[in-house]
This record gives sequence, structure tokens and C-alpha cells, in this order.
Amino acid sequence: MINLIKVISYFSIFKYPLTADEIFYFSNKKEKDKVLEELNVLKEKGVIQESEGFYSETNNDELIARRKKGNEEANLIMPKAWEISKLISKFPYISSVCISGSLSKGYFEDKSDIDFFIITNKNRLWIARTLLILYKKIFLLNSKKYFCVNYFMSSGHLEIEEQNRFTATEIVTLIPTYGKDMFHDFVRNNQWVYDYYPNFKIDSENTKNISKNFFSNSIEKVLNKKLGNKLERFFMKITIKKWNNKFNHLSKEDFEIAFKSSENVSKHHPSNFQKKVLNLLNEKYENIEKKYYIKLEPENV
Repeated sequence: MINLIKVISYFSIFKYPLTADEIFYFSNKKEKDKVLEELNVLKEKGVIQESEGFYSETNNDELIARRKKGNEEANLIMPKAWEISKLISKFPYISSVCISGSLSKGYFEDKSDIDFFIITNKNRLWIARTLLILYKKIFLLNSKKYFCVNYFMSSGHLEIEEQNRFTATEIVTLIPTYGKDMFHDFVRNNQWVYDYYPNFKIDSENTKNISKNFFSNSIEKVLNKKLGNKLERFFMKITIKKWNNKFNHLSKEDFEIAFKSSENVSKHHPSNFQKKVLNLLNEKYENIEKKYYIKLEPENV
């Protein structure tokens, strides 16, 4: 039961009630019948509520209506996300593109962005990132609504260092759109996610191969030499310097999480959402223990 409480509590932070099938998928149970039994026990104890087949901390029909509308909006916007994924995949040094964020979980609303998780070639992350950011600034007038590229990894090191419930959830909900083989390599390098979600199964049946155009191939040909190495170091250096100056109000610890930057990773999360979510989750655990005398081990922040 403890595991099911953690699953429901996590998604309640996002005001997102879950179905029994979804709870089973995100649980550590091997049998769905066992999940249903435990959900019924939790309902009887008043720990969770159920309405219209959706489970949450509180019985709130508005949350269910909100979820249904968000699911519908996600279905409508998904073709556009795939179209943008294809565009991103055409850029130099892009090895894999995944839809992430709320859309990858089947939810979208007016204030949502289309988020992307991108894997680049080894030693060319910062060149690839800079080209995409320049495209966004010049052609999209710096709008991130449909082009939020805030997390890059390099094929040189594909293991996520922050191994917690937040990052595990983000990984198992990724929708790989382009670059199937590289995405599979990424999952193989992050087997720890199965400790949180043992029922996770890679769904890459619709993932397409990456096909570069003449423009992208030409740029790669030019920058595969010493010039590319110099530009890579230069773009990394000036970007990190800019972030340090702009977000100097953050503590060193928070900055290193929100703006993790190296030759193999680039994060741009000014709100440090990961830390906020996990802190809120641990607060929920404390409240559950006080109210229902159920001990829940805190999450690693």
C-alpha cells in the first residue's frame, strides 16, 4: 500500500488523478488485482478517494474534468509536437529527440509548453544546443511555447546523475520520436529507473530514424575538425557564464541542480522544479504519517 500512496501523492502535486491501470504501471506490483485490492483498502481508510474510475487524495470532480480536458488538448497538440521533433532532428549533431514534460504524460493546457529532451553526438552538445537556441530566438522570436529545449545530454555520458522519483518519472514517461537506437542506449544506461518503476516498458514502436539534410551534413563536415572543438568549448563557457550572472541569487547547490552543465549535459531549469516537487512530496508524506499513522520514507531531493 505504501508504494501506491507514493504514486498517487506524486501525481497529486500536479493535480492529476490516476486510473487503476496507470497506478499499476507506476507501482511496484506485478499483479493488477493486487493493486485493486490495496486501492480498496486505502479507500476504506479514507487515505484516497475514487470517482469515475479516477483515484486521488481528494474527491474533486473539478480535477477529473480538468484532467479530461487536458487529455483532449494533448491529443490535439501531439501532431504538432511530432512535427517539431522532426525539425529538431534535422539539426546538426542531434542523435535523439523525445517529447517530455506534461505532454509526455498526456496532458496539455493553455499555459503548457511543448518540452523536448534531446540527446546529441559526443563532444558536440553545446554546438547543437546553440544552433537550436539561435533558431528559437531568430525565427520564433524567443517563444518557447512550442519549442522548449531545456534539457540536453550527450551520447558521451547517458546516465542521469540525479536518481530520484522525479527524474525516474520523467524518464519513464518520455515519448521517443526520433533516434530509436540512441534512446534505447539512454534507457540501458539508466537501469536504476526500474527500482522506482519495475513495470516500465519502452514504447518506441513509432520512433522514427533520423535523416539529416544537406545543410546539416555540411555543417557537421566543417565542424568535425579543430574548429568544432574550439566552438564547443566557447559556447559552453559563455553560456555558463551568462547563467551564473543572471541567476546569481541561487545557492551553489541549487544552481548546480537547476543548471547542471558539463561537456555531456545542459539543463536550464530556472525554477528548480525538481527540488520543489520533491520537497512538496516529502511534506505530503509527513502529513499522511500524522493523519493516518502510515510511515513513508522521504524521497531523495
